[in-house]
Amino acid sequence: MLRLYQFTTSPFCAKVRKILDYKGVDYEVVEVDYVERKELVMASGQMMVPAVTLDEGETLVGSDQIAMAIEEHYPEPTLFPQAWRGIHLALARYCDTELEDVLFRAAVPYELAHYRRQGADHEALWRLIREHKYGDGFVEQMVRQHSANLTRAHELLAPLEESLGDRAFVLGRIGYADFALYGQLNLFAISGSLTIPANLTNLRAFFERMDRMSSAVDT
Repeated sequence: MLRLYQFTTSPFCAKVRKILDYKGVDYEVVEVDYVERKELVMASGQMMVPAVTLDEGETLVGSDQIAMAIEEHYPEPTLFPQAWRGIHLALARYCDTELEDVLFRAAVPYELAHYRRQGADHEALWRLIREHKYGDGFVEQMVRQHSANLTRAHELLAPLEESLGDRAFVLGRIGYADFALYGQLNLFAISGSLTIPANLTNLRAFFERMDRMSSAVDT
């Protein structure tokens, strides 16, 4: 059985988890302790998630690498509808880079509350990692700018909201881009309740549709 090493808050772990669900693959979730990562390091030789250990024992790291390996090992149902592979890859890359950067900033207060509930050591390490990457005071700055960050998130999500107005999935048939978008929208579910802006009704319905998925859907 495959083993998925994850952090609950990671959009890239949510993406991989939902791909496995879609393909009907049996897997075990290993929720990695944010402070104590020994099991992850022993399995993968590094400290980042997602990581997946395949049945033959190889461990892969990174959502794109994992997704391509899963597609190779379990080709049906496919992540890439015929003739749409390129656009799915391009849109997924957009979700995992430009969109992720904006949604991540909007979700900082939710992540902060999550790690605060885990304990002072978890919050301290989470802050240290974020501020090492983005600079001193980054976390509190994102808390202060939460409203502005939500506005920017809304601007980037608006075209996707429009695209979903007359279809269940972004490009009509479900594919790789939908899993990338679902992963990023998962940042709005960290608190335990869905905080996608209420007026983005199509995106909220999309998220809930993807979230319920436990096996391949009729495409």
